[in-house]
Amino acid sequence: MTRFIFITGGVVSSLGKGLSAAALGALLQARGFKVRLRKLDPYLNVDPGTMSPYQHGEVYVTDDGAETDLDLGHYERFTGVASRRSDNVTAGRIYSTVLAKERRGDYLGGTVQVIPHVTDAIKEFIRADIVDEDFVLCEIGGTVGDIESLPFLEAIRQLGNELGRERALFLHLTLVPWIPSAGELKTKPTQHSVKELLGVGIQPDILLCRCDREIPPDARRKIALFCNLRPEAVIQALDVDTIYQVPVAYHSQGFDREVCRHFGIEPPAPDLGGWHRVVERVRAPEGEVSIAVVGKYTSLPDSYKSLAEALAHGGIANNARVKLDWIDSEIFESGDAIQRLENVNGILVPGGFGERGTEGKVMAARFARERNVPYFGICFGMQMAVIEAARNLADIPNAGSTEFGANADPVVGLMTEWMRGNVLERRSDASDLGGTMRLGAYDCVLQPGSLVHKIYGADRISERHRHRYEVNIHYKDRLEAAGLLFSGLSPDGVLPEIVELPGHRWFVGVQFHPELKSRPFEPHPLFTSFIEAALAQSRLV
Repeated sequence: MTRFIFITGGVVSSLGKGLSAAALGALLQARGFKVRLRKLDPYLNVDPGTMSPYQHGEVYVTDDGAETDLDLGHYERFTGVASRRSDNVTAGRIYSTVLAKERRGDYLGGTVQVIPHVTDAIKEFIRADIVDEDFVLCEIGGTVGDIESLPFLEAIRQLGNELGRERALFLHLTLVPWIPSAGELKTKPTQHSVKELLGVGIQPDILLCRCDREIPPDARRKIALFCNLRPEAVIQALDVDTIYQVPVAYHSQGFDREVCRHFGIEPPAPDLGGWHRVVERVRAPEGEVSIAVVGKYTSLPDSYKSLAEALAHGGIANNARVKLDWIDSEIFESGDAIQRLENVNGILVPGGFGERGTEGKVMAARFARERNVPYFGICFGMQMAVIEAARNLADIPNAGSTEFGANADPVVGLMTEWMRGNVLERRSDASDLGGTMRLGAYDCVLQPGSLVHKIYGADRISERHRHRYEVNIHYKDRLEAAGLLFSGLSPDGVLPEIVELPGHRWFVGVQFHPELKSRPFEPHPLFTSFIEAALAQSRLV
């Protein structure tokens, strides 16, 4: 019997619903349950694929090629359960589905309305593609009171009634702020948020209260009294120094125990030894490295959320603290800003789109190559490293990318066709931007004896992609003659996947996004090796 936990948020956004859902999933998993986590986003975009990172943060990509909300990254990192396309839906996709049915005549001439048609489509999504999961955790995006989220709240209200209390739980995340001028925590925002939720017919079963200090017992009793709950169902969620402390902290507050109590189950206590070990390494590492992340969206860390976590995982694997220096690549295009790279132990250039800041990324790749500083280029970062090598090693001064317009030597160009399994995918300049990239997991064949072959310890790997442009295979011979090794190719040998510089301390560029598959308990081998090389570099400085 699958049980459903619906997670809503109130008072303000960015309280950490996704992280809370992931931590609860990890706790239930540690008690022996099989879990699945899903995200329902109220915005009208079909998916976040065409949204600016400044609007939405990073786009997380699943193995099956879905462009999804970044919270799915939290879900995967905390539980290890691979997300699928069926685990994230937006209002845009829901409405598109409903309207497509209307155009086909599926509603037999009836008036199409939010209730029941839209809410039925949402409920259908929530219950679809479930096999033998014990718990399905559904996070509702946005904040209670937003007009966009009303159909989703109505849908989970209906579903809660249909399932009954023995199979449904409503969890509400709120804020209990400290007011310095009053010298106390205030419970009124939480009371108002619950009242707003009650206004749409949902009585929360558990309140998770974000706070920066202990909530006094009398304040918890007050919240419980005004929100129709037992005091034990008011769980405080204190700020912690690392997100990997969250499952441990929630367990200490009785969060997972209260969830089990609601459903009338008494599973074994969770084994949280792994989480304790991860936290210990984060808090008391033996070494430290400084990594410069040279990108386009560095003013908003959520733009590179999975990347930051994967670097932290590499640090955990090497028992080292990873200090990140977020650098806007545009600053390298004027003055002596390149000096900011003088004292770093490694340089990472992540993915991105568009021409802005590209020359700065090329300069960062050149600095790393010439100074023998460990370099990691991901997606766009690989392409810029190849362009730099073409210009300065292979004597192709006009090397560039057709992403920025026509040029004499398109070392990087638009992919027009590629194989996905046995299916030939085709694209053109006229294709829609949304959902038309090379998305999801693809195989890559590694060259024996190469650095990446040693790092992976395998001949063939599978990694997740999200890109529209590709290094032009026709330049492979000229670039390899100049010293750049193409150490990973698609199985048909047509698409370059990995390049490296033999003889360099550590210089690797990958067309895929390895950060999407890194976990705190299973750090990605490329990030582990990169941080190891950066540690070696730090000892030479």
